[in-house]
Amino acid sequence: MTTRTIRSASPADAEAVCAIYNHYVDNTTISFEEAPVAPGEMAERIADVASLNLPWLVMCEDDKLIGYAYATKWRARAAYRFAVESSVYIDCDYAGKGAGTALYEALLMELRRRELHLVIGGIAQPNEASVRLHERLGFIKVAHFSEVGLKFGRWIDVGYWQLKLAPRENP
Repeated sequence: MTTRTIRSASPADAEAVCAIYNHYVDNTTISFEEAPVAPGEMAERIADVASLNLPWLVMCEDDKLIGYAYATKWRARAAYRFAVESSVYIDCDYAGKGAGTALYEALLMELRRRELHLVIGGIAQPNEASVRLHERLGFIKVAHFSEVGLKFGRWIDVGYWQLKLAPRENP
């Protein structure tokens, strides 16, 4: 029987994270990066997220890392400090099997624990699976930018979905 666990990422997870992410970089418009990310750079990204006291989670099935989810600042100005942008990536062999939902739910729990107010998901279009995931978790579409990215010689739209994590009084 297989066991799935979710834990905080560390820079030591960078190589496994790259194995998942670089598939999307090389083969899809889900990520707008155009060149594969090296493990050293990914380790820095993981450490940068942790340094901001934001979550970067990984899901393992037995000993294999099969997905990850994290949040980054939405914008740099202080007034935006309660809003974050989320990302979730699943090993393509495990897509559609509940890993993305479980990871996203764990990420949202961590964001609530940190008393954040709003999470924003940007989704390159079309991506029906990601739209369904976000909407199933309660996100609502709030924006659509037409032809905002160029990858593989074609223009790509991006939609934005948001989720208010909890009612919040003015701090």
